[in-house]
Amino acid sequence: MARICLINAHPDPAPQRFCHGLADAYQAGAQGAGHEVARFDAGALEYGFLTSAKAFAEPAPDSVRAVQEALSAADHLVLIYPLWLGTMPARSKALLEHLGRANFFLDTGSDSTKWPARKMGGKSARVIVTMGMPAVAYRVFFRSHSLKAVETSILGLTGFKPVRSTVFGMVESSAQRRAGMLEDARKLGEKAQ
Repeated sequence: MARICLINAHPDPAPQRFCHGLADAYQAGAQGAGHEVARFDAGALEYGFLTSAKAFAEPAPDSVRAVQEALSAADHLVLIYPLWLGTMPARSKALLEHLGRANFFLDTGSDSTKWPARKMGGKSARVIVTMGMPAVAYRVFFRSHSLKAVETSILGLTGFKPVRSTVFGMVESSAQRRAGMLEDARKLGEKAQ
């Protein structure tokens, strides 16, 4: 059975946000299949924005350190966030920046001529993105720009492999459509993918 670190990176703590429902569905599927899930909701965590390289080099705040500990112990990461203005919300990105503090994702060491050591090796990841536009429009016309940045410049760079993604578009269209998306998330949880 897999150990999963599930991060609902929606910045709004209101439970009616669809990302919360997707996280609930994924978690229910995973736990129902016997997987261990450590879940974190960005809207419930206390952290601000980083403003300097000095702060990035220092340890993360206690609320984020708990996420780091769960991620260290996990085999699989699930990151869920909404698309806002073509990318992830600023507070969602801030959480990832806090997670990377003090060489948590990459060990840059003292020799700046060497490639940093990827500290997330041996872990897989799934990124789930929600949006109002059709998913095909995001993938074809916008070329999944922000998703690719998360997949390659954050997760892939730090050692996660494989990194898979699911894009749920037109999330406001109908209750029936949302129910299908929730079922898809539940099935992903069952498989720990």
